[in-house]
Amino acid sequence: MNYFLKLTVLCATTLVLSGCGSIISRTIPGQGHGSQYYPGVQWDVRDGPWRVLTILDLPLSLVMDTLLLPVDASHGPYE
Repeated sequence: MNYFLKLTVLCATTLVLSGCGSIISRTIPGQGHGSQYYPGVQWDVRDGPWRVLTILDLPLSLVMDTLLLPVDASHGPYE
C-alpha cells in the first residue's frame, strides 16, 4: 500500500508540474519576455534558482508549447 501511495503522489506531482514554464510564460505578465513561439521552453532555459526543476519541466513544456503553436501564431508576443 505504501508503494501505491508514493506512486500516486509522484504521478500527481508530475501532472501538476507538467508544462509549468508554458503556463507561467502565458499567464503571468512579464514572464513571456516578448517570445511568440515556444515561450515556455525559453522561460525554462533562462538562468534561475530552480534549475533542477527546469530539467524535468523542459520536455513537458516543449510538448505543451508545440500543442499551443496555433494559439501562439494568432496571439503574438507574450509580454
